[in-house]
Amino acid sequence: MAAATTSRAFLYSHYYRSLPFFFPPFSTASGLPTLRHNNLRNPNVLSTVKCFRSSSGRPNVVEILEERGLLESLTSEHLRQVCTDPNLPPLKVYCGFDPTAESLHLGNLIGIVVLSWFQRCGHHPVALIGGATARVGDPSGKSLERPELDLDTLSRNTSGVTNTIMRILGGVSVLNNYDWWKEVRLLEFLKDVGRYARVGSMIAKESVKKRLESEQGMSYTEFTYQLLQGYDFLHLFRNEGINVQIGGSDQWGNITAGTELIRKILRVDAAAYGLTFPLLLKSDGTKFGKSEDGAIWLSPSMLSPYKLYQYLFSVPDVDVVRFLKILTFLDMDDIKQLESEMKRPGYLPNTAQRRLAEEVTRFVHGQDGLDEALKATEAMRPGADSKLDWNTIKAISEDVPSCSFPYHQVLDLSLVDLSVSSGLLDSKSAARRLLKQGGLYLNNSRVDSENKRIEPQDIVDGKLLLLSAGKKNKVLVQISDT
Repeated sequence: MAAATTSRAFLYSHYYRSLPFFFPPFSTASGLPTLRHNNLRNPNVLSTVKCFRSSSGRPNVVEILEERGLLESLTSEHLRQVCTDPNLPPLKVYCGFDPTAESLHLGNLIGIVVLSWFQRCGHHPVALIGGATARVGDPSGKSLERPELDLDTLSRNTSGVTNTIMRILGGVSVLNNYDWWKEVRLLEFLKDVGRYARVGSMIAKESVKKRLESEQGMSYTEFTYQLLQGYDFLHLFRNEGINVQIGGSDQWGNITAGTELIRKILRVDAAAYGLTFPLLLKSDGTKFGKSEDGAIWLSPSMLSPYKLYQYLFSVPDVDVVRFLKILTFLDMDDIKQLESEMKRPGYLPNTAQRRLAEEVTRFVHGQDGLDEALKATEAMRPGADSKLDWNTIKAISEDVPSCSFPYHQVLDLSLVDLSVSSGLLDSKSAARRLLKQGGLYLNNSRVDSENKRIEPQDIVDGKLLLLSAGKKNKVLVQISDT
């Protein structure tokens, strides 16, 4: 007992010393939390967190997450008190991200949102890049073993994931578990850590059981993943003062492996905590963040802010309120108001979806990214007043069929002929008929004259023309010099 007490006292004193000098995001004038992401203040965050303020001045982040449907499980209910205890420093909270691709995707965003909630409530978020564990592969939720990544790909992915997290969360600390795993020797690991791992408990984990019962089975490499992630928590707790790990509900076994190692090796209780949140699923149980073309990426180089905005704008009514709660920082009263309006006569369809798309796009890509998405969205609307430019059309280019013609072939060509040769319409008669009906557009401007020919001023920045037949059918005509 004396040894345990001494160990606990040492750990807490080490935890206090290891915390960096951290300024919680509170205004000294009002004591209210302020959003520092992208140097913007979000008044909606203020009214949300005020309801859960404790005597320490820190909002109760666990209760906020619970109200918004972002809390699945806790390893200890004591975390509810610890997160607001005025006698303890802010928590250091980490979430792991394996660099299995160059960018995180929309399914990963929920982990970033939860980290941001801890940050907004005065705690210190840490993102852990799995430079080492990505070489092993997490079996959680997977029916097959992940393909092995070569070192160049892993390095490129690590850089991309790190940049995405830093861009969204700003001042978050980012660590890479390869920095300590590269120094770990197998025999030392087995002696110091492996002897505390019970094989029966490891096999009993849900993710392991499913794989062992499957036709494909599980390799020893993937079987060790939970022990590696558990050791990460032990290392971070002991060396960085990090005392909370968060993750999706499929990470429960990996997280508890870490809390158990901390308890057994360091002989401390109620000092390290785990918190899981629900996976990002649609109401029908399918993954939210997948489209026909694949993952919905968070990096603008892999998916434009416009495409992210459009994907969110298309969320079904049955899902939109839940996604507003878990993916945005809107005040809960505002969300309830939107939910109420959706049930009233005269509700303008997609109003809630528009708010979801705006809030998430702003969080992921900043105000500039949202402005780009809104401008591109407006550019896709025939009859829009906004003037098209090269950057706006570039944002929508992947979503619109395109063709290319030399400048001299397009100049002075009739719009009717161009509508056919570009593939927008099947025949000249169809083009003339649509034109008479007022449904043919050049650069979003309705064309009324059958004699309209392409002039130099019609070519946007000397490079492009946008043809539209009605509201949905479009063709982008790219103009080359020769």
